Amino acid sequence: MTETELPLPADTGGTEITRFNALKHGVLSRYTVLPWENADEYHAIVAALVAEHAPQGPTEEHLVEEIAGIMWRKRRLRLAEAAAHRRGLEETLESYRETVKVALVHLDTLATAADTQEDMADIDERDERVVDAIRATAADTQEDMADMAADEAMTRRALELLGSKRNDAYEAGLAALREDIQSLWADRLARDPDKLGEDEQPATADVEGLRRFLEGEVLPWFDNRRKELANRPLIREQAFGEALDPDKLERLGRYEIHLDRKLERMLAMLLRLKDLRREPVEP
Repeated sequence: MTETELPLPADTGGTEITRFNALKHGVLSRYTVLPWENADEYHAIVAALVAEHAPQGPTEEHLVEEIAGIMWRKRRLRLAEAAAHRRGLEETLESYRETVKVALVHLDTLATAADTQEDMADIDERDERVVDAIRATAADTQEDMADMAADEAMTRRALELLGSKRNDAYEAGLAALREDIQSLWADRLARDPDKLGEDEQPATADVEGLRRFLEGEVLPWFDNRRKELANRPLIREQAFGEALDPDKLERLGRYEIHLDRKLERMLAMLLRLKDLRREPVEP
């Protein structure tokens, strides 16, 4: 639809169309809409104001144009507020581990869970991400819980095999694990003993070593993961709360107050002019 084809109210007469066209190409209108904004949407606001106020003369037309510009800037302000929230949310997602930790601070096992997440850093992609908590539906969470339960069942089956009297208990237990857990175990075995922490024991490729790894790192990770999934709404709320930048919103709020006051003044002036025009002239 071209600018000349913009819809006006059905009862708009030729005079209003003329006024609208004059305002559409007015001095202010030419500079109100930024190049990337939708001029048709702005012109629709102008058309609605012209139909409502029926300005007569350049002064009233100017005031209507001012009101349209204020309303357009208030719309732009809403976009700026949404952009500020998105920027804050992006910064929150960059440190998702801390956001999850703070969101679940009320849980008794937080410290242990945080330590376990550090130990399981090699499979970070399986940890809860804030973006997952934000986007996940109830069905998504149920599916993730089911997948995690299946993973945990495989791990517990591996522990049962490790506790059996089979001659190949270690090999059978290792084969029962998911591939990513197997890869993590291989990484543990490949670690340089000289670079281990004071409280860390070297991993050993035997039943006892694999059992210690599964019970000390993997099963606690499942417990933590279960809590994260169950508390996704809290993680989502924490992320949105951290994304809020009071300083940016305060500046936007001050600007909105300025626009509101200007709108009140322009509207009051326009209505006063219309009242004066309607008052009878004394002889």
